[in-house]
This record gives sequence, C-alpha cells and structure tokens, in this order.
Amino acid sequence: MAPLGSEGVPSGFVKHPVAGPVAVGPLGLSGDEQADLTVHGGPDKAVYFYPSEHYERWRSDVPRHAARLAPGAFGENLTSRGLDETTIAIGDVLAIGSCVMQVTQPRQPCFKLGIRFGDNTLGRIMMQTGRTGWYARVLQIGTIQAGNDIRLVRRPSSDWTIIRFNEFILRRSVSSAELNQLLDLEGLASGWRDQLESVAETRPTSTDEQSD
Repeated sequence: MAPLGSEGVPSGFVKHPVAGPVAVGPLGLSGDEQADLTVHGGPDKAVYFYPSEHYERWRSDVPRHAARLAPGAFGENLTSRGLDETTIAIGDVLAIGSCVMQVTQPRQPCFKLGIRFGDNTLGRIMMQTGRTGWYARVLQIGTIQAGNDIRLVRRPSSDWTIIRFNEFILRRSVSSAELNQLLDLEGLASGWRDQLESVAETRPTSTDEQSD
C-alpha cells in the first residue's frame, strides 16, 4: 500500500510488474495488499483480471491519460490477453500455472479510480463500456508467473457473461426468470448472492408475475 493522489488516501491501487513465480493463496497473490478490506479483497475478490486489449481503447477514449494507460493501470493483479467480458462468464473455472481460479463477479470501480487519474469520469466510462475486468476466487493454491497460459477447464453456465452482469448492474432491475438464474449460478460472489436473496425475499409474487 501507498498514499494515493494529492489526498494521500491509503491504497494498494498502483501495481508493479513482478518477474518470476508468484505464490497464490486463498486471498490472492503474495505481496498484494488492499487498504479497505470492507470493500476490497477477501476470498471472492482474491485475484483481479483485466484484459490488455482494453488499454488501446482507453487511450483512444481518454487520450489525456494515455501516458499512464498501460498494464496494471487499473490495479489489476493479472493483465490477460485473448479474454474479455464477452467471453468470460460467472462461474468459469480457469487454470493458470499450478493454480485454479473461479470467476465470481465484475469489478465495480470505487472513488479511488478517480483519485488515481485525477478524473472522476473514468468510473462511469468503465461501467458504461463494460470494460470492468473481473474477480476470481482461488480454488487451488499454487504459483503463477507472467506468460502462463490461462485455460478454461470448466464452465458451469454460459448464460451470465461478465458483460451481461454489468448490464444488470447498470439497470438495477432483474426479472423473475433472471433472478432465479442468478440464485442458481455456481461461483457467484457471496455478496451478490446475499443481495439477490434479499430481493427474492422482499419481492411480492404479484410483482414477479407482472415483471415477467
């Protein structure tokens, strides 16, 4: 962790490249830190992936920040290639090095993204474009290193890609059918599952029928 921006907010946002093998445990990569554990880190957000291909689009969208828009700029643990929010789904099980991880949810940017770049519009752009990246929990600890292949070893469901989940977050509404799908979705982060269970408990049957 280090002070972030002119405000000096404690943060583990700024990441640096690591050479050689890195140990990965239930809470993520060895040496990684999070300042506010009430909203960051934990088993369901142990590892944060971000597609490298997005950086070129960001440099085009916000050229004023081009010099800093390079792998690691959004605080990701792993900058991936060949995967994005349209091809990765909640519950996907990925093998990397000797580790196995499961996709749990998209990232929702917090205020520190604005502090990092001195620009509060970036969080809105991230959500509107769907270029959020995604979090994963660690199913099998081990080691990873730059250059490892990322292999999809199991896909419980292809219904809820990261981009579709991002669209649900933006509209903040869900039909009865979608709610049931999400509650049955393997791998979904516990925080989101708790929120959806609360929706299911408070939604009247008549409203469900009308919303369908």
